[in-house]
Amino acid sequence: MNSMIEVTDLALVIQLAVAPVFLLAGIAGFLNVISGRLGRIVDRARVVGQRELRLSDPEQKAICQQELKFLWRRTKVTNWSIGLCTAAGLLVCILIVSLFVGGFWQLHIGGLIIGFFVLALVLLILALMLFLKEVQLATRTLRVAREFSFEDVGVR
Repeated sequence: MNSMIEVTDLALVIQLAVAPVFLLAGIAGFLNVISGRLGRIVDRARVVGQRELRLSDPEQKAICQQELKFLWRRTKVTNWSIGLCTAAGLLVCILIVSLFVGGFWQLHIGGLIIGFFVLALVLLILALMLFLKEVQLATRTLRVAREFSFEDVGVR
């Protein structure tokens, strides 16, 4: 009977510890999206940088330099978002371990678990806000790129 209670308790501990895994899966999905955006920013910066090297017109070079400046800013914002999101993911992992260890050994660490959870969510909120900022910067970059493309083909 005693071993049955332990197995039941262990099953409950595992259930509680696995619940935050869904949050971790969401964070991983978001990291995938933002990493993909970073890759596209880097690819675009390479194209614009190569184009700038081939140009001789100072006005067109200035447009390229402006777009490169926007791309650099987007890169910085994206990197911060990735860092915050990764930190949130790490905190969720620590939360899962804490839930499992605390439940298994019946430690009273509820305050610590709440702290990890709240901090993970705050970091995730900040990462999402930076993601929104990057999207806004991308919209501004699009205006500069459109201006460059029209000048490139002689349309004003």
